[in-house]
Amino acid sequence: MAETTRTVVIAGRRFALRSTQVERRLRGVLPEPLTDHFVVINRRRYPPKQVIEVLTGLDRAEFTTHHARRILSGLGFPAGRRSSTTGRGDQRPAPDGRPSAPASTSRPRSPRVATTGRPSAEDLEPVVGQWVATKGSEVLVAAPEPRAVVGWLAVHRRHADSMFRVPGEPFQAGGAAPL
Repeated sequence: MAETTRTVVIAGRRFALRSTQVERRLRGVLPEPLTDHFVVINRRRYPPKQVIEVLTGLDRAEFTTHHARRILSGLGFPAGRRSSTTGRGDQRPAPDGRPSAPASTSRPRSPRVATTGRPSAEDLEPVVGQWVATKGSEVLVAAPEPRAVVGWLAVHRRHADSMFRVPGEPFQAGGAAPL
């Protein structure tokens, strides 16, 4: 992502934000559970208010979700909204983090057959090599260590159907040892 800088006013205070600063500050920060809106930073979906709070130290009551989303979109981060019927966003970022067209304007996609209730390879691609907790076909959280995943679930009072490490190499998925 190219460097983008914006000066914004939030709760009467002026902040100079840079896209690279946002990416750096959120490395290692686990996203909180999504409710409606999200932004994609470092190939992960974050609630916009969480991001602005981390960047500014402001209390979340001092700004709206829409204001946070508008600021982050202005810095070049893809934003979307979860669908109330499927639990998935209207706007699905491409694997490289760029936004795709909203579902209402893009050509129709064939529906996924969710016979197993597990996340698709496309959903797991951004978290290769990490531990994940899933519920149905949704990835709840991903972290480098299983302890962080369990801690996140406990803090947010969430229950997962499964927890596993997403293989980073084909031989890890198949169980074969490297030569």
